[in-house]
Amino acid sequence: MGLPLGAALAACGTSGPGTTGGGGQGGSGGAKASYWFLSTEPQEGVRRRTAERFNQANPDGQIEFTTFQNDAFKTKIKTAIGAGEAPTIIWGWGGGGLRSYVQAGQVEDLTSWFDENQAVKDALFPSSFGAATVDGKIYAMPCETMQPIVLYYDKRAFDKIGAQPPESWGDIMDLVPKFNAAGIAPFSLGGQSRWTNMMWLEFLFDRLGGPEVFQAVFDAEKDAWSHPDSIKALTMMQDLIKADGFIKGFSSVTADSNADQALLYTGKAAMMLHGGWTYGSMKQDGGDFVSGGNLGYMNFPPIDGGKGDPGNTVGNPGQYMSISSKATPEQKEIAKKFFATELISDTSAKEWVETGAVPVIKGSEKHFGNSEDADFLNFVVGIANNAKVFQQSWDQALSPTAAEVLLDNIAKLFQLSIGPEDFASNMNAVIGK
Repeated sequence: MGLPLGAALAACGTSGPGTTGGGGQGGSGGAKASYWFLSTEPQEGVRRRTAERFNQANPDGQIEFTTFQNDAFKTKIKTAIGAGEAPTIIWGWGGGGLRSYVQAGQVEDLTSWFDENQAVKDALFPSSFGAATVDGKIYAMPCETMQPIVLYYDKRAFDKIGAQPPESWGDIMDLVPKFNAAGIAPFSLGGQSRWTNMMWLEFLFDRLGGPEVFQAVFDAEKDAWSHPDSIKALTMMQDLIKADGFIKGFSSVTADSNADQALLYTGKAAMMLHGGWTYGSMKQDGGDFVSGGNLGYMNFPPIDGGKGDPGNTVGNPGQYMSISSKATPEQKEIAKKFFATELISDTSAKEWVETGAVPVIKGSEKHFGNSEDADFLNFVVGIANNAKVFQQSWDQALSPTAAEVLLDNIAKLFQLSIGPEDFASNMNAVIGK
C-alpha cells in the first residue's frame, strides 16, 4: 500500500528552545555531535538521560543537545537544513519530511550501515522502518516509542450522565447533547495547534472509506481529495463541530501547553482524541486522574456502513533520527555509535516503559510486568499488532509544501470558514507538490 500505511505521526511539545547539555559534561574536548529534540515531559527526560549516559561512556565523542517546543522545532529544523546548518542528528517523524531531505541531499544513506550492523536492525520492530525508508533505502534510525492515536475518556463524566463509551459514530453524535446538557464539553481539542484537528479527519477517512482514500492522495492521483467518501467525511466532521461537539473556544486551546489534556483530567471535557504519548503527561500532571482509575481509553469506533476496518489505527510506530550529510566524519561516527548503543539499550527501553509508552525496541514487554501502566501498555501493543493498517500522519506523509496547505485548510474547515468542497478543491491543487 506504500509508505503511509506503516509509518509515523506528529508528536507534542511544551516549552523551548531550552537548555543545551551534553558536550563537555563527560570529559575533554573531543569531537561533538549536535542533537535537537522536543521538550515534552516526560519524554524530554528520557531523551536527555539517554544522551547523558552516552556522554559518560564516551568522553572523547560527545553529544550536545538542545530542546525545543514542537512548533518552534519544526520551524527551526526546516530553516537549518535549508541553510546547510542542520544538527548532526536530525530528529523527526520520517515520511514526507524525510523524503524532502533525501531529495535535497541533506541526510546520509544508512542502508549499508544497517547491513553491516544487522544486530541493530534486528533489535527494532520491522514495522518501524516504513517511515525511515525512501525509494527502498533507509535514511533514518527508528527510535523511541510506538504511539497510536487513542480515544481517551473520563469515566467520571460517563458515570455522571449514565452512559457507556461510544461503540459507533452514531453513539458519538448521540452523546454530544447529553454531555452538553450536563455542562461537560463532549470533546477536548487543542485546535490552535492544527495537527490535533487532523487526527479526527484521519480516522473519519479511514473508518468511512478505508485506507485507500488517503493512499490515492499519497499516490498523487488527480482530484483524490474529491472522493465521495472524503467529502462525506469532511461533512460529518463539520456536523460534529456544528453540534458543539468540542470545547468552546477550541481554536484558541494549545496542545503544546498540554491545555487540551488538562480539560480532560479536570473534568471539563468528557473525551479527547490524542496521541499515545499523552498518557504519560496526564499521569504526571493530572493528580489522581490516571492512578485513581478515572481514565478510560479505546480505539476509534467504526462508522455505520463504513468500509474501513475498525481495527486500523493512525499514529506513530516510531520516531526517527537521521544524520546530516553536512556533518564531519567524526560527528557521523558519534551519531552511529549512539544509534548502536545507548539509543537501543535496555536502560532506555525501561525508561520509555516508565513513561507509559511502548518502545520500538524488541523485548521491551519484559518491563511491563512490574509497571503500574501495564494495562495501557498492553492496549497499545494490541492495537499496533492487530492493526492491518497503521497509517502515517498526513502532515508527515505529504511533502512539507502540501502539509502546510493541509494544516491551514484543516484549521479553516474546523472554524467553518470553508466547506468540504472548498477543502477538497484547495487540497487537489497541491497534490504531488
